[in-house]
Amino acid sequence: MTAAYLAAIRSAALRPALFVEAHFTSGPIYVWSGLGRITWGGHEWVGIGSLGSVSTIEESGTVEAKGITLTLSGIDAALLEDILVEFQVGLPVIVTLGLFNEAGVLIADPVCAFAGQMDQPTLEVNGTAATIAINCENRLFEMNVAVDRRYTNEDQQRDYPGDRGFEFVSSIQEAQIYWGRTPSSSNNL
Repeated sequence: MTAAYLAAIRSAALRPALFVEAHFTSGPIYVWSGLGRITWGGHEWVGIGSLGSVSTIEESGTVEAKGITLTLSGIDAALLEDILVEFQVGLPVIVTLGLFNEAGVLIADPVCAFAGQMDQPTLEVNGTAATIAINCENRLFEMNVAVDRRYTNEDQQRDYPGDRGFEFVSSIQEAQIYWGRTPSSSNNL
């Protein structure tokens, strides 16, 4: 956090804004909670004002994967098909908290408030207007997913082709090893 950002948090008048970077199959979109366009971080952010919302971003004292919901309302219902074609589960989303000074200038280095992946969207259509809500899962959610990897030669070849470190693992699975004695010894029967 920069000194100017910290001073803005401590000031009597807080001027926050949320910046959402959401990735779709055709590329990322950059929107923010204000009006108009703003350039920050090498991107042009489009203001969506009150048409967009972000659910409460929760933190706790324990390690938990808490998700959020991004909502965009007032969408032309005819555009829903285009939106769904662009959507793919698992693509990244980042929500950043920015602060403005008294002159309306964005204070350097907004802070990441949430980083995760998009999950299934929920659609609600009322006449010609629609609302889309996208659930987003925290990166910690991946800790609950079973890892489908094994200590086999085939698995090792996926990451390191030509590595021979696991070449004999399958042959030693059921091998009988006589430690310190010969197989014909009377104690090994």
